[in-house]
Amino acid sequence: MKEKVYVYIDSNNLNLGIRDLGWKLDYKKFRVYLKDKYNVSVAYMFIGYSPTNQDLYSSLQKAGFVLIFKPTIPDKDGNLKGNIDADLVLQVMIDYKDNNFDKAVIVTSDGDFYSLVKYLYENNKISVVMSPYVKTCSVLLKKSAKEKIVFMDNLRKKLEYK
Repeated sequence: MKEKVYVYIDSNNLNLGIRDLGWKLDYKKFRVYLKDKYNVSVAYMFIGYSPTNQDLYSSLQKAGFVLIFKPTIPDKDGNLKGNIDADLVLQVMIDYKDNNFDKAVIVTSDGDFYSLVKYLYENNKISVVMSPYVKTCSVLLKKSAKEKIVFMDNLRKKLEYK
């Protein structure tokens, strides 16, 4: 029987990381890649909610992502902020407790996920940690993911939005 693999995506971190590399991610291609490469059956995307982004949300859902929204609030500069870290960790732990997945894929470069990745690694539940960009990837995250970390900078040909 095939392993059940779930992916948990820090959408802002993914988007900014890929943009720092100078290209734009094709989310439809990315969803297919996750299914083909890692056998991902459920793909959670944690994303700040803004009513102006309805078209984006619809296209992500059409591509096969399950969106988990976080209310956004403006920061001191007026930029919308929706910190999803706690929501992502909580969802992983609910799914872990309920035995919903055999392995998890975490997509982020954020060191705040160090403890989660360390726990999943120690319990043989991590398939891979995908970091958008090696240069912005947290040292703590690299440390906790060990050999299970991969970087997305070499996926431009496969996953770039044209």
